[in-house]
Amino acid sequence: MIKKLLAVLLLVATGTACATAGNGGGAPADTVTLRIGDQKAGSRAVLEAAGLLEGTPYRITWAQFTSGPPLLEAVHAGAVDIGGVGNTPPIFAAAAGSRITVVAAFRQNPVGAAILVPDGSPITTPAQLKGKRVAVAKGSSAHYHLLAVLKQAGLSFADIQPQYLQPADALAAFSSGTVDAWAIWEPFTSQARLEHKARVLTDGTAYVNGLNFQVASPAALQDPAKEAAIRDFLERLAKARTWAISHQSEWAKVWSAETGLPLRVTEAAAANYVMRPIPIDGSVVSSEQEMADAFAAEGLIPRAIDFAEFVDDRFNDILGKGQQ
Repeated sequence: MIKKLLAVLLLVATGTACATAGNGGGAPADTVTLRIGDQKAGSRAVLEAAGLLEGTPYRITWAQFTSGPPLLEAVHAGAVDIGGVGNTPPIFAAAAGSRITVVAAFRQNPVGAAILVPDGSPITTPAQLKGKRVAVAKGSSAHYHLLAVLKQAGLSFADIQPQYLQPADALAAFSSGTVDAWAIWEPFTSQARLEHKARVLTDGTAYVNGLNFQVASPAALQDPAKEAAIRDFLERLAKARTWAISHQSEWAKVWSAETGLPLRVTEAAAANYVMRPIPIDGSVVSSEQEMADAFAAEGLIPRAIDFAEFVDDRFNDILGKGQQ
């Protein structure tokens, strides 16, 4: 556990950092630093594409993570103030007793979530995953997608050979034939399809809720200056996400430049990766609770949780502004 925590802290310390400053209200820019956890083609890229990253009345440092679970470990450790993750990492973090608070919600096209198989694979239905090696990032949104697909096919995790791999390692395993299938999200879905001849066995339609979250540290929320910075950041992010819906071409170009992915990959992924800001309401909480209960029933998390205990809707008004 100590080694794992040190690895998280090291990642945060060595993550890409930048600072922006403006003449806005609140505490002076050189006294407030918002530490933001990010993922590939995440918040930073879309804010830059929308032209909304400059002029913040606080400093920003960025740390990039391979997926949501390690990002939330950093939030729990107090190394990150806020960061974006999919619909499953908060459930695993909450079940592990992590100090996290879900403060904003976004919904994206579930088509970008996919269970992939090689183009020449004999697997044509989810039921044929039985006994197969399936790559998935543990505690990620793909973890629940895979669970839901298996359940619908009358299977459980005990019926497959799960290979718990982060996306880069999973891509290598998939392209080399080490695994039979891969549960993943965008932009990796489009990358695998276009560059590694992957075939979509099934996407997230009717399986996943498409939710993404911004998750904050309770300590940051208790600090008035950081709370104000988080409010400003979330308002900018909501506007940027809304902008990307109608500016997919521009978004794809920045996405390509930021990640090094070919433009054809980011253009294909853009339609599935845009997100609409939504309020955290009862439907969001109940959908996540259903997921948490499913993980608990399968024995994939150490304890059952009440998802509502890890939610704070104080920023719901911002999500409405972002859609304007």
